Parts: sequence; structure tokens; C-alpha cells
Amino acid sequence: MIRSTAGKIIVPILMLFFLGWMVFEIGMDALGGGLSGGAQTLGTVNGDAIGVQAYNERYNALYQQAQQQGEVTDEMARRFQDEAWEQLVQETLMRQELERRGIGVSTREILWAARNLPHPAFAQQEIFLTNGRFDINKYRQFLSGPTAPAEVYAQLEEYYRQQLPQEKLGRQLTAGRYISDAELWRAYQDRTETATVDYVQLDLAKLVPQDPAVSDADVRRYYDENRERFVRPEGARLKVAYVPLTISEADRQATVQRARELKAEIEAGGDFAELAAVHSTDPSNKDRGGDLGTFGRGQMVPAFDSVAFSLPVGQVSEPVVTQFGVHLVKVDSRTGDQASARHILLAFEKNDAEVERIEAQLQRVAQAGLQRGLKAAAAGQPNVTFREGVEVSAANPMIPGVGPSIAALNWAQEESANRAAGDDPERVSEVLETADALYVVEMESYHAAGETPLAEATPAIRQQLAYDRRREAGRVEAQKMLADIRAGRTLEQVAQARGLTVQRAGPFTRVEANPVLGQANAAVGAAFGTPIGRVGPVAVTPAGVFLVRPVARTAADRRTWETQKAALRTEAMQQLRSDLLGQWMANVRADAKIKDNRAKVFAQNAARSS
Repeated sequence: MIRSTAGKIIVPILMLFFLGWMVFEIGMDALGGGLSGGAQTLGTVNGDAIGVQAYNERYNALYQQAQQQGEVTDEMARRFQDEAWEQLVQETLMRQELERRGIGVSTREILWAARNLPHPAFAQQEIFLTNGRFDINKYRQFLSGPTAPAEVYAQLEEYYRQQLPQEKLGRQLTAGRYISDAELWRAYQDRTETATVDYVQLDLAKLVPQDPAVSDADVRRYYDENRERFVRPEGARLKVAYVPLTISEADRQATVQRARELKAEIEAGGDFAELAAVHSTDPSNKDRGGDLGTFGRGQMVPAFDSVAFSLPVGQVSEPVVTQFGVHLVKVDSRTGDQASARHILLAFEKNDAEVERIEAQLQRVAQAGLQRGLKAAAAGQPNVTFREGVEVSAANPMIPGVGPSIAALNWAQEESANRAAGDDPERVSEVLETADALYVVEMESYHAAGETPLAEATPAIRQQLAYDRRREAGRVEAQKMLADIRAGRTLEQVAQARGLTVQRAGPFTRVEANPVLGQANAAVGAAFGTPIGRVGPVAVTPAGVFLVRPVARTAADRRTWETQKAALRTEAMQQLRSDLLGQWMANVRADAKIKDNRAKVFAQNAARSS
């Protein structure tokens, strides 16, 4: 946990990238007790079988990764089933195509790639940076040194064994394709040229003060024509009252004092390794007695590194404070710039008495909320923050200020089921906890995954259609304003006549997101396409209706582009290769003969286990 460099931090990061190849030995509870029979087939892809064992491993990997972020809802577990299947189908199709084309990879190619094409997981690791930039020599030194865990080598080999053939396929797909200088120059212009404009945005609410009429037939037509927009994951709208678990200086000092007490226990004869196994909060090594292995000078965070290379061998350090918490360090051996050490890490945390006080306070808030509602119950409570209308979904289970809040979504699911069944609702949850806060919630609404019903979607559709009609009225009025300008009046004059203000925006590029005008739309087009000082055509965008008058523009630097052209062409070709590979995969997927027998196999396993 404390390594700013080697395996203790790198391995967890790599696991995210190597998810498809990692096997997590956890149960298949979400599948009703799991699937048995490693040789059993779940389906086929062009005649090649996808087995239960491979599926279990992939599903388990997805499931455990999500568990590291919080609890997993039933809806999320069902989504992981489909994701696991789709990943295996895609990989089977890729393997079949690589075999058909005779594309492989040699050990020599893997070794070369490992040294010269670092995995993206390493790009921002502090140990590999020099003056903020990735240093290939530091990376190569790490690979050839003693600190890289064996699992990193195995994962890298598997990564390149999978990735390099796919890159070869991508090169075959782009064979004969060439990105011209003209295309590169245009893309460079889009990213570097800027414009500054004066603009007028029409006040649509003032222009059409009454809500435009929207009929039920209009709503139904919009809903039927845009069904894909109304598919949503499981989610809830909540009222939330929370108290942050902010670490105070008193909490920090209490952690230091705990470390001192552990040091005294060790000096009185306690076993360092045994105490590390019990008390350390570093999960990567506590079960090994805090053993960090051998590491080089400069590979740990500075405060830890200083102690590790100055502390007498065999002694236990005074408490060492880093951003991760408080450490007790014991150096087992040291030779030159290499040291072997172990540590006990005590993470900073609120003291138990303070947490209990906050929990009791929120319990009182929740109890009062049963009678008066959570908003009224939280009003005036010291240190309690209240929010309403907080959206939480299986796709984004985060509450601002609270953190990952799957527990709140699970509670809302149960509360909704209780209400539907006619059972007594809880109305306000028990006190829930994340690493950042204690909190309670009240449900405003809950929905299962699936298509938003027409009745529920109707208010938003009416609002959108009403806005579209206001915007059309704005377009008509803007055309009148433009006609006045063409007849000789200024932008300021026609704006003032309608109670509007000329404002300025920029400089901005063609492709960056603009907080006023939006991105890559008619208003941005007018900013770059209209002569300086002239008002461009009426620009209708999702954000509103605009009249735009460019006042300044900067041109792209051709000389700078020439120096970057080779790198820009490489970047553009990589993007083209990725796009073509995605299109190719979609076509192969559409033509493949895929048999998905999961439902049948799951049912058979469920029947056997009942």
C-alpha cells in the first residue's frame, strides 16, 4: 500500500486492466448457488464452446471488482452475467479470426513490446516519472530489478500475447489506408485555432411566457420514435442526510498514539509479524506479517524511504506518518541501495467514540424523520448536510459527499418491494456507512431496470417538446433580428430593442466544450465561418438560439504542426485502426452463429440444487 512504485500499488491497478484473465475464487450466489461442471457448455460461437468454468471465472472477476466499490445489487449481478457472456463471445470471435488469418505472436515480440511499449497502467506511476513525464529507462530498470512481483510478469505476458495479435489484425484492416497531410492539418486546426465572439442569446421564456400546448398524441409520438432514450438501469431518487467522517488532527494524533502503544508492546516482547497480522490495515501484506520484500532506495514514499534506509537493522521505528496513515517499520536487512523490511500500517480513522456520537445523532434524525420527514428532521442539526432529489443508479451508485452508496440503492429496492406488497414501510433507512460518511436516506422514488413507462416519461417529454416549440419561436424572432441587421442596424441595437444583452465568449476551439455555446454545433460553426465583425446566420443549438458575431480568431501554426506531424499521424492511425477494428467486430458479431444456452443451463442447475 505504501509503495509509490513497485508491486504493492502496481498490482491492484493492473488487475483492473487484466480483469479478463484474472480468476477470483468467490461463490456464484447471484446465480442461485453457482454452476457446477467445468466441462458443461453454456453456448457456442461458430461451433466453438463457451464453458461454464470460463464463464464463472469471468463473472466472478466482474462481481468481485464491483464488490471492492461497495455492495452489489441484484440488478448489477444480472448485468454482470450478460457482460461476462459478451466478453467471452467477443474474445472467441477474435481468436477465431486471428487463427483464420494465421496471426500469432512470438516470445521475442512479447519481450520487445514489454520493454518498449509499456502497459497504460504504468503511465502515471510516480516511480516511472521524471519531471512529470514517463521515463522509459526507469520502467526498464523496474522490469529488470528484483521488486516487480512475479504476477506482474505473468499479467504483462498475457496482456501482450492478447494485444499484439489484435494490433496486427488492426494493421491488416488499415492496410492501404492513409491519412493525408490535408486531413491532419484540418484536425490540427480544429484543435488549436480559436475564436472570440460577441453573441446574443434569445430569452425563450420571455419570448413565449406561456407553456406551449403539447397534446397526449404529441407525447406518444415522441415516446414511440425515441424508445432507446427511455431505457434505464435500476435507480432511485433519495433524500439524504449525512455527516462526513472527516479526519481531524485529534484523530491523527490518536492513530500515532496507537502506533506508539504497539511499538511498546513489541519492545516488551511482542512478535512484530503477529501484531501486523492483527492490526495492520495494509491488506497486501498483513497476512505475511507486514513483509514488504526487497525494494530499492527511492521506491517508497519519501518519509518511509528515509526511515527504511537509516533505521538500524532489527529495530522498530518511531511512528512514521505518510498520506496512507501511520507506520511502524522494521528493517530485516539492508545492502547498499536495497532493503528488506516489514511494516504495520494504521490507517487514519475517526475514533470510535466520535463515530458512535455521529451514529446516535443520525439515529435520532432517522427516528424523527419517521414522523416529520427527513428534511424537517435534519433541519438545524449540527454538522448534518441534507440533500434531496439525489439520483442513485446501478450504473452510478454515488452520492456526493458520501461516496459509493449501493447500500442506499439496496434499501430503496427493499422499501419499494415492501410498499408494493402492502407491508409497513420503513420510510427512513437505518444509519448507513461509507468510508467518507455516515448517512440515512428517505426514498422519493424507485424504479427497476428497463424501459421508462410512458406515464413516468410524460412530464420530461412535455418539457422537451415545449422547449422545442419555444426554441422554434426563438428561431423565427432571431431571423427578424438578422433581417434588421442586414438592413443596417447593429447587433447591439436589435438586442437592446428586445431587452437583450450582447455578451462575449472565448477564446475557444472548434472541438472543446464551450459552457455557453456548446460543442461542435451551429453557433461554433458561425464563430469560425463568419467574417470578423459580421453577424452570422441564426444558430439553433440544444442550448438555445444565438446570433454570433466573431471579433477575433487565431490561426493554427503551420510550423509547429510540421514538427508534430509524424506523431499526429501515428495518433490518427491508431484511432482509425481502433475504429475499424470496432466496425469489423460488429460485422463479425452480426454474421456469427451464436447459441446462448445460459437460461437452460441455469434452470437445470437450479432444479438440481432444489
